Amino acid sequence: MLIEIPEPDVILAVIIAFVVGLVGLYSYYKIRPFIKTKSEMIDSSQLERLEYYERQLIDMKIRLDSMEMQGVEQKKEDPTLEIKQYLEKLTKNQQVIENPVISPKKTEDVSKEPKTIQRMPNLDHNNVTDYVLHLITNKAMTSRDIQITLKRSREHTSRLMKKLYDDGFVQRNTSTKPYTYSITEKGKEKINVFESNSLIA
Repeated sequence: MLIEIPEPDVILAVIIAFVVGLVGLYSYYKIRPFIKTKSEMIDSSQLERLEYYERQLIDMKIRLDSMEMQGVEQKKEDPTLEIKQYLEKLTKNQQVIENPVISPKKTEDVSKEPKTIQRMPNLDHNNVTDYVLHLITNKAMTSRDIQITLKRSREHTSRLMKKLYDDGFVQRNTSTKPYTYSITEKGKEKINVFESNSLIA
């Protein structure tokens, strides 16, 4: 049987084509990691973003843990520290009010007109309702201001203001926080009746 041997040019062309194919595949796999397609670019940007958020979450968790640790340490030290400081401030303020510093005054000229000071009439402090109505006659006050002036508890003051509001002696301004209370015409009439009774007696 006769086997036809192809011409050397054909054999050489097949060998060269095979070698070129191998070199092409090898170079493609070597260069491929450096070449990014659009989908790979999107994936990498999302990965970077996820890593950034993960780092942020870790930082926030660390801060939260440290704040909790500091809070626990402070609570272990003295849980009523803020209350004690607040009470100390209040007592200092009361001492300043009770013992005001009298500064030396210069003698005033006789030609100057005396200033008119508006005084509240002497009130029976047992009659707290009338006292509160006198307090809010000139300007609206919050329940906290009234509580400080009366030196009563917050519950007592809130019950009193609710009673005055329900009776129609004061009106509540709910547009501001904390609520402010001002006197109504009915409250002014009650004050006038009280003053006339105290003048008669």
